[in-house]
Amino acid sequence: MKVFCFHCKKTNESNLSGQIGRRDECSFCKSDLHVCKNCQMYDPKSYNECKEPSADVVKEKERANFCDFFKAQESGDKVDMKAKQLSAAEALFKKS
Repeated sequence: MKVFCFHCKKTNESNLSGQIGRRDECSFCKSDLHVCKNCQMYDPKSYNECKEPSADVVKEKERANFCDFFKAQESGDKVDMKAKQLSAAEALFKKS
C-alpha cells in the first residue's frame, strides 16, 4: 500500500496489508501517517475539515489519531493542485 506524507510530500510504501496503524511513521521524515492531513476524507472547506459527517472532532490534524474513517491518501494531487493555484494567483497579482 502506498501512503502520501503531507509533511515531506513523499510517498511511502507500507508493509502492512491495507491498514495504516496509529503508530506508523513516514519512512523519510518520521511524521505520523495516521493523521487527518494524510486522509482522503480531509477537506479544509468541510465542517470539521472532514468529508465524513459521522467522524469525531479531531483538533490536531497533523498528529496521530484513532479515527475509524481514515483512508490513506496515496498521492499528493491535492497538495500539488493547491500549490499550482497559489502560484498562479501570486503570478496574477504580482507587480511588474
